[in-house]
Amino acid sequence: MRDFIAISKALSDPARLRVLLALRDRELCLCHFVALLELAPSTVSKHLDLLYQAGLVQRRREGRWRYFKRAAGDAPSAVLGAIEWVNASLCEDPQMRRDERRINELLSADVTELTCCYKGA
Repeated sequence: MRDFIAISKALSDPARLRVLLALRDRELCLCHFVALLELAPSTVSKHLDLLYQAGLVQRRREGRWRYFKRAAGDAPSAVLGAIEWVNASLCEDPQMRRDERRINELLSADVTELTCCYKGA
């Protein structure tokens, strides 16, 4: 039951759903999410931590940057089912289409240009 509650909590916020959909078939830096969601870096980090704790995303660090991607095929079936449900339910949502366009713009920028969320960068 604990896993179910963690997944449900992670999916209960629009910003976290946007993050999960933005990660479809790619890995993104924390800075991409700060720019996409237009939220404070600490807020975005909290959203990403909830997704990570629920097992919905994986993370890695490269220097000062933190990168995230969706859970892989070896994730528990509840996680994979939740991701599939989110995709099926929201992939045609107008906000998700706008987010996809914005992410494509952000991906064309050098990640060091997006370092607004890293004070020492």
